[in-house]
Amino acid sequence: MTEALHTHINIPMRITILRRMMAVMAIISAGTPAAADDMTLTRAAADTATAAVDESATAVGDEVFTSDEKLEEGIVTKYLNTAIARDMASPHTTSHPTAADTRTERMEYGRTVTGYVSAPKFGGYTIGKYAYTSADGKHSGDGFTQRLMRFYVDGTILRDFAYRIQVQTNNDKFHMKDYFIEWRRYKALRIKMGQFKRAFGMENPMNPWDIGNGDYSQLTKKLCGMGDYIGGEASSNGGRDQGLQIQGDIIPIGKDRHPLLHYQLMIANGQGINCGDADSNKDIMGTLQLQPAGGMAVGVFMWKGRYTRGDGVTVGRNRYMLSARYERDGWTLRSEYAHSTGHKLSDYNADGTWSGSGRADAWYALLGVPVTPWLKTYVRYDTYRDDATWQTAKTIYSLTPNIQLHRNLMLQPQLNYVHDRNLTKPDYCELWMQVYVRL
Repeated sequence: MTEALHTHINIPMRITILRRMMAVMAIISAGTPAAADDMTLTRAAADTATAAVDESATAVGDEVFTSDEKLEEGIVTKYLNTAIARDMASPHTTSHPTAADTRTERMEYGRTVTGYVSAPKFGGYTIGKYAYTSADGKHSGDGFTQRLMRFYVDGTILRDFAYRIQVQTNNDKFHMKDYFIEWRRYKALRIKMGQFKRAFGMENPMNPWDIGNGDYSQLTKKLCGMGDYIGGEASSNGGRDQGLQIQGDIIPIGKDRHPLLHYQLMIANGQGINCGDADSNKDIMGTLQLQPAGGMAVGVFMWKGRYTRGDGVTVGRNRYMLSARYERDGWTLRSEYAHSTGHKLSDYNADGTWSGSGRADAWYALLGVPVTPWLKTYVRYDTYRDDATWQTAKTIYSLTPNIQLHRNLMLQPQLNYVHDRNLTKPDYCELWMQVYVRL
């Protein structure tokens, strides 16, 4: 094995690896004048590395209308990303092409391109949680848990193709979250294929750091495929599926030339993440969203599909959603309503008949108030009705301060008052404490 490694890792490649290791060590040791100069050079090199790539295609998830989680580098990955960008921007003695090369490189398959790949961007974050509840029979709650830990890499190839790979672990459960590639040559027309967020809901594609509360709304969890109310999909789906999507932003207006209209159309298996299709049917989802002014958006979402269990039992998912959001001067206002027609798997009886109403609906309203530069407080009213009747309603009133001690460190206490009409004792309280860290 050692001989094989020596055979394949030639001298120029060893020099490249050594250079990257030294760059990382130099950045981490910042604090001396020499290190400060090195940091300045590193930032300049990183700028040079990304200059050759179209700015609109470098970041996955930075669209005006969000369709993917916005991910940021953290405490450690910032240094790694800077070192890689610096190395790609520096002159090379090897034959490997870089993003900053102005020469024309001829690749093995015969195409001639210049600067065909961007520096990959690595990132990750973790969320730890403590939960207490006064609900009857819950034994005070889960206590201390690892809510999630995620790592990702994204970048561009041939300037026009953006990619992302993201993995997650919850305690001992490791799984693939995202993997996709998207052609982004034009803002008005982008084509994506892989595993990614469903085109259903404004809150669904948001990063946990950005939603303001310690968990997604019941609407998003029950009706967007996060442990869907039908009872078949796991909560680890995170509102995702596998399929093909087209989307775009069109009709620029105003002094800032923001797009007036955003559209998405997605064709998916309908079974969730990390599994193949269970039948020949495909789910169709889509949205039209208007942004009449900067920071303001209203939209309508549609979803027509079905889910098939392993034993062949199939339930329909015919849904629509109305959404609105407003962001200005640190203030946040977001509200959504969704309605679903289609039975739960538990509604199926052994004699082939169905019980239950085959309907469900949910809505929420959220307000975020900036208090200080490091404190923003959110309040949310959140209702889900399992049979679209008040007798099956569960309502959660939440108060959630977001304490941003550092861009990579946030504390998030949350107090919930819950009224669940499905329980014998419907009223109880929950107290959560979560710690967010970008790695």
